[in-house]
Amino acid sequence: MLVAGATGFIGARLSRALVDGGCEVRCMVRDRSRARLLSLAGCELRESDVGDPASLARVGDGIEVAYYLIHAMAGGRGFERREREGAANFAAMARRAGISRVVYLGGLGDPGVSKHLRSRHQTAMVLAANGPPLTYFRAAMVVGAGSESYRTLRHLAARLPVMVAPAWLKTATQPIGIDDTIEYLRRAPEVADSEGREVQIGGPDILSYGAMLDTMAHVLGRRPALKIPVPLLSPRLSALWLGLLTPVDTRVARPLVEGLRTATIVTDPCGARPFGISPQPFEATLRQALAEERTGAR
Repeated sequence: MLVAGATGFIGARLSRALVDGGCEVRCMVRDRSRARLLSLAGCELRESDVGDPASLARVGDGIEVAYYLIHAMAGGRGFERREREGAANFAAMARRAGISRVVYLGGLGDPGVSKHLRSRHQTAMVLAANGPPLTYFRAAMVVGAGSESYRTLRHLAARLPVMVAPAWLKTATQPIGIDDTIEYLRRAPEVADSEGREVQIGGPDILSYGAMLDTMAHVLGRRPALKIPVPLLSPRLSALWLGLLTPVDTRVARPLVEGLRTATIVTDPCGARPFGISPQPFEATLRQALAEERTGAR
């Protein structure tokens, strides 16, 4: 197995899960010094960068299935172009190397609403058009200790007795826990029906972002914040607000906030059915993330 984006929140967990399941795992990393834990877990490390086609030479040799978990939003402006080019370079490498399947995790929701969602979808289209058959997973918020989404929820719920309430707090979403997400990704090569198709995944709960904040407050043992409606708060101001109150990078916050205006729910569950997975409820995923955060186990 090849995992591109192996030092990220999802990539690192997936790499360890694949190793624990008996797979030989090769991790693509830009900086070997940041991947010491992956090496200790038994992963082979290859330094490469999807933005540099020459660095991808031979990285896919002998690989059957490749996971593409790279996103470039943290790099700021121009991330859409960088994501398209990186996906095209990776797909070309995978095709030349004879890789039989690529697995990618994108986002739920209308791609036309924000640069973030549009870029995630375009990445999938580039991978599908230029590389081996693609399994295109789509998910809303992935809840787990260390994820930007979880950290943002936790900080808002823990710090604010009163908060402004942008209109996007009413948007419906369908979060899924990190363990369930990893299990979908891990099983993809075993599920023949997932080859060459979109697979929408989500937890059992559909709720608003405001309700998610209230649930987080409940899990933390706090009273939910009093919310003062400010329906005209722009994405830019919302991003600045989040940047002041939470650890989220403002370069990441604005495209994320733009995407919060559209519902991110599963509209076609057919692709997920062959996996036979019953995801955990939202509150259970929050409690697990909080426990992992407190013990340092991830």
